[in-house]
Amino acid sequence: MKAIGLTGNIGSGKTTIARFFEVLGIAVFNADNQAKQLMTENIVLRERLVSAFGKSVFEGTDLNRRFLADLAFNDSSILKQLNDLVHPVVQKTFDEWTEQQTSPYVIKEAAILFESNTYQSLDAVICVTCPEDIRIIRLLNRDAVSENHIRQRINNQWDEEKKKSMSDFIINNDNSSLVLPQVLSIHDALK
Repeated sequence: MKAIGLTGNIGSGKTTIARFFEVLGIAVFNADNQAKQLMTENIVLRERLVSAFGKSVFEGTDLNRRFLADLAFNDSSILKQLNDLVHPVVQKTFDEWTEQQTSPYVIKEAAILFESNTYQSLDAVICVTCPEDIRIIRLLNRDAVSENHIRQRINNQWDEEKKKSMSDFIINNDNSSLVLPQVLSIHDALK
């Protein structure tokens, strides 16, 4: 079965685009959501996170996302260490999930598909693009975080042009063109 990556920088609209593919009957694996779930539920990963970053990573049984984000997005070596712990577990979960799917292809939605090198195991990559100013406005409206916090996250992702150059398909989600025809065209190409 073909495995297709769906990526784009924070606020580009990846999840919205993923929903279009789901409506078309395509199974979608949200790697970011799975990572959060696995960090809480996978006992071995939990222990490694505590060992690496201290007990403050968890508040009781819940992942202390704010604490972890503050650590990771202020120190690139900590972000790399976190990614090195989490991404292999997510990849294994994705591989097992893929084997159970019956759609013509599956999509792995992940913000840092290229940065984590997990794109290498995929058959093609779709990149959702959107200018930074629009993404920041979307994130300010969606999340309860400051613009400074958003910019920290943006600075830890690759430049959009670099992602586009490595992608097989591009979806422009800047409010100037309809995304559904773009999704349908890619879906037809992948079937």
